[in-house]
Amino acid sequence: MASRWADSEADKAEELRRKKEREEKKRLKVLKQQEAEAAQIHAQQAEARPPKRRRLSSGEDKHDITASKEPSVERKLLRFNGGGWAPCRHTSNFQTLNHIEEGSYGWVSRARDISNNTIVALKKVKMDNSTDGFPITALREISILQAARHPNIVSLHEIIAGSDPTSCVLVMEFLEHDLKTLQEDMAEPFMASEVKTLMRQLVGAVAFLHDNSIMHRDLKTSNILLNNRGALKLADFGMARYIPPSPAAPLTQLVVTLWYRAPELLLGATTYSTEIDMWSIGCIFGELVTKAPLLPGSNQVDQLSHIFTLCGLPNAKTWPEFNRLPNAKSLRLPCRPASASLHQPGFNRAKFPFLSSAGCALLSDLLALDPARRPAARQVLDHAYFTEQPRPKPSEMFPTFPSKAGQEKRRRRSPDAPKRGDKGGKAAVVDFSGVFVGREDVEGGGGFQLKMA
Repeated sequence: MASRWADSEADKAEELRRKKEREEKKRLKVLKQQEAEAAQIHAQQAEARPPKRRRLSSGEDKHDITASKEPSVERKLLRFNGGGWAPCRHTSNFQTLNHIEEGSYGWVSRARDISNNTIVALKKVKMDNSTDGFPITALREISILQAARHPNIVSLHEIIAGSDPTSCVLVMEFLEHDLKTLQEDMAEPFMASEVKTLMRQLVGAVAFLHDNSIMHRDLKTSNILLNNRGALKLADFGMARYIPPSPAAPLTQLVVTLWYRAPELLLGATTYSTEIDMWSIGCIFGELVTKAPLLPGSNQVDQLSHIFTLCGLPNAKTWPEFNRLPNAKSLRLPCRPASASLHQPGFNRAKFPFLSSAGCALLSDLLALDPARRPAARQVLDHAYFTEQPRPKPSEMFPTFPSKAGQEKRRRRSPDAPKRGDKGGKAAVVDFSGVFVGREDVEGGGGFQLKMA
């Protein structure tokens, strides 16, 4: 007789059903995990894959199934700041304060920007030959100023439109002085340390231009600006241009102001390079030391006479290429007496009594008649003249001057402080009660002296 607790056929069937149900759940769980892992891998691959390029054609394309299914959505354009060059502003945004000067290629004035209340310099381009199109000098100046970003080169902020539809105005930073006007108003020349500071900044700017294949071709003191913080900046790039790739390419000889023009240009040379800028730097160097133009010629012949008086007559040793220049044959040099030395006198250093030997050596190298013997701008920066005593004065300690361009005036003359050791002044002697007694000689000049009567 079977026990009633024994498993029946129905119990076995129920247990088998439950076992199959557990196995099915386990299989579905594993399958779900595999699908999740596959979806994650597919998402990672989609992120790493570059996006598909959209078709930009406005017409319908039968083969572009994706574009036909996607609804057209209007998208907003992203706008970025272009740096202030567009849109072009008008001169009405500036308040003209005063006129500064008129140059060969434009009128310069001082103005205030109404939008931010800053002082700027406006240079209106001359359109004398407007029938020939926009002046090539202005195009060169704009392109070079955009490329030449240097602490010692004047900054071009923007280009604006003038009242005349054909006019063009350059907005540049304003500096209080130019060296020519400043030296004319100074009672004494710059100190030796100040000359070194100015020369180092000037040569640094010219070195930057030459490293970028740019010739200034009009270096002079009126084109060198100075602010009241001792910072020098080079300006007026109307005659500047890029150095041609071929050294034999002909260039115009009518460049550089006469007093700062190199002798090879005066003698008709049409192939030249950065050496003409180095000659101009030498003329500026001598002008800073003597507080007067170094070679003030009235015409080209007189200019050559000033040059040969200072630097000596050219010969086969000092200038081997002299006789090959176009105007050299028509130049009549003074004849040398038979008893004279075989060597012509060289650079006249006696004209610079307060310049050190290293300074005279640098000046004579810059004013070498042979262009090949003039040092490059980078070589000038490493010259011993800038390392000897006195050292260049820090720009923060540079003296300040009233600005003619800013229409500033000097204050009224005030009495000086008493000097130590002066004698001979009469001092009023007053007793302690304030009663006048008499005068006595007092060291240090006039004044009041309290004295018991």
